[in-house]
Amino acid sequence: MIERSHPSLSIGAQCRLLSISRSSFYYAPQGEAEVNLALMRLIDRQFLETPFYGVRQMTWHLQNEGYPVNQKRIRRLMRLMRLMPIYQKPNTSKRAKGHKTYPYLLSGLRVDRPNQAWCADITYLPMRRGFLYLVAIVDWFTRKALAWRISNTLEADFCVEALNEAVHRFGPPEIMNTDQGSQFTSFAWTDRLKRIGTRISMDGKGRCLDNIFIERLWRSLKYECVYLHAWETGSQAKAGVARWITFYNHQRPHAAHGGQPPAMVYFNQIKTD
Repeated sequence: MIERSHPSLSIGAQCRLLSISRSSFYYAPQGEAEVNLALMRLIDRQFLETPFYGVRQMTWHLQNEGYPVNQKRIRRLMRLMRLMPIYQKPNTSKRAKGHKTYPYLLSGLRVDRPNQAWCADITYLPMRRGFLYLVAIVDWFTRKALAWRISNTLEADFCVEALNEAVHRFGPPEIMNTDQGSQFTSFAWTDRLKRIGTRISMDGKGRCLDNIFIERLWRSLKYECVYLHAWETGSQAKAGVARWITFYNHQRPHAAHGGQPPAMVYFNQIKTD
């Protein structure tokens, strides 16, 4: 809203008219320090191995490895990365205030066909000089990744974009399962699901095993793709993730289906139903 080259109003005058401080106009976000980015990469790798590590255990682990960190720093970084240990703890995936959360609908349910249940989740992607967030939507039965998006913020928009793509390409699911993060309790996300007639299911607080299949997808993606590269830009990350997800869907043998790739199982099931 502020024009640097306005013919009659200085930047200071424009700031006063907009009721903002001049310093806020000139402020440029600094991002995370290199030491914190390095810690986030270490935390991410360790969490894939020990998803039951909370803030205290992760702090002890890093201290034992020789890193001078305290619980306050590790708590902030784990929240930034959206990491939730599998046991009950203070919630790090905060619900949007004033929004309803929904019960977990998949307990004891036999999921035996495509589009009966989908799941969605967000993970942290380390870069050489920063990080991004990746959301993916996965078919619960076939494990096929239906749609995904990358973002540099945790706003709900990129999640809704992925949902819209999945629904457009494959039709609406009967059930959508997510965690209780603010992106998935937002009005934009829940309203879209309600309008297509999908039942909303949410994990119990601090229980990533309720969404176990997408957690396994993250593990495979990171060890087989993300950790093998040091992406400089978002476009490089997007291209790398796109190649791996295509490989995962169409070529990578999946143990759950006797070695068949997820896309083969998905489309074969759709043809026979």
